[in-house]
Amino acid sequence: MERAAATSGLLAASGAQELAGSRGATAYVVEVGGLTIAVVTEGLGTKSIIAEDYLEASGESRFADIATDAVAAIVNDVVSVGANPLVITAYFATGDAAWYTDERKSLELLAGWQRACEESGAAWGGGESPALPGLLTGAGIELGGSAMALVPPGRKPVFGDAVGPGDRIVVLPSSGLHTNGASLARRVAGGLPDGLMTSLASGRTLGAALLDPSVLYPSFVRALLDSPVEPHFLNPITGHGLLKMMRPAADVRYVIDTLPEVPEVLAFLTERSAMGPAEAYATLNMGFGYVAVVPQDDADRTVEIARATGHEAFVAGEVAAGPKSVTVPSLGIEYGGEELRIS
Repeated sequence: MERAAATSGLLAASGAQELAGSRGATAYVVEVGGLTIAVVTEGLGTKSIIAEDYLEASGESRFADIATDAVAAIVNDVVSVGANPLVITAYFATGDAAWYTDERKSLELLAGWQRACEESGAAWGGGESPALPGLLTGAGIELGGSAMALVPPGRKPVFGDAVGPGDRIVVLPSSGLHTNGASLARRVAGGLPDGLMTSLASGRTLGAALLDPSVLYPSFVRALLDSPVEPHFLNPITGHGLLKMMRPAADVRYVIDTLPEVPEVLAFLTERSAMGPAEAYATLNMGFGYVAVVPQDDADRTVEIARATGHEAFVAGEVAAGPKSVTVPSLGIEYGGEELRIS
């Protein structure tokens, strides 16, 4: 982080400047030419391996869905500084370009990426698809990319610095695994006799449930920024689970009184991993897809905006005075600020 920050002075040569509070946020934000621009680079991780293994086990291709996952990893971060996605680029890396000869997989991947860009309201600006033999092995594909987004005129970026006691916590539920926990899921599946074809209580297979695509939240944030609501903090709940609530610098308590329903597949993973509630809610999203911390008077309107854009939402709790922490009284969980480490 220090080495990266040491380069910020170079922006002046282009008439640009870094915004205070940008480093450590979900996206990097600069001002230039009267515009406030946010940029981010993200990757999907090992979830594409689940798609490869599930195709082999079931014959069902889910590569359009993991394309959505990869775009979600990118755009759900960039919108969380209060910016609307403008351009998304793709990075598809393989160990062998022969991966693309399976047109079923490759065409589904491209179609899924396009649909996710369209749902996010952003142009697909191209990208890179290197073959890296010797660096990447096996038959898999690594998915990542970047996004550029614009903070609307008249809006300030959202870095969490305005969070304070009395604010309300609005939650938009997740659809399942989303973009974090794939390595854990693979370990669990690897220890089961039927692997990804293990039946869940609903009758669905483990693999099918793990590959439910992530929810894209740009439509919600775009509508929120078009409204009078002044969001104080926005964040996807992916890696680190509820610990991500403590990303803002404010020393306050985040008290969660109402929990979303835990997706079946996440309940299965936590049970098979023998995770207690404290570990589970600090590792997986456990039904928390996205959070918006807003002033008390804006809470109901924020829920209405979410629902109008096709997302379920509810007021889950409030911000209270006290040392930085997240508390879930119904589960007997309390996390201290020192437990969140984001590099």
